[in-house]
Amino acid sequence: MTSFVHREYAMEHSGVVRAEQAAEAFSHAVKNFNGTRATATLLLAAVVAALMVVANQVVGTWNESHLMAAWITLWTVAFAAIGLLASPLLHMAQSLRKGLKAWNERRRLAAADQRLWSVALTDARVMADISRAMASSAERPSL
Repeated sequence: MTSFVHREYAMEHSGVVRAEQAAEAFSHAVKNFNGTRATATLLLAAVVAALMVVANQVVGTWNESHLMAAWITLWTVAFAAIGLLASPLLHMAQSLRKGLKAWNERRRLAAADQRLWSVALTDARVMADISRAMASSAERPSL
């Protein structure tokens, strides 16, 4: 008697599928990266770490009988700092990024103006164009 065995084999390796999903999730995370939130998170971590060092110095002077109170105090300081400082540091990071972006734009425009001026000093046609543009803008009334 003849019998046939039909087995279903996976067409893809499960490890390869997981690796592809991980790569897709990573690329999605890179596309949605928010630099302001990352900056705020780093600032928050730095401030909380500084507060924890100060709290540890204060609590370090306590004797062994107050060890539980010391740990409670340290963690209270940590969680209070995270809760109270998260929003202000996020706003500070946003304004810092806006300021840096505006500064970079002003610097870029100043460099472009400097390049145009150096070309105008050597080329009379460019200088004439600049003079005409300045004269026409002086004649036009401003709003």
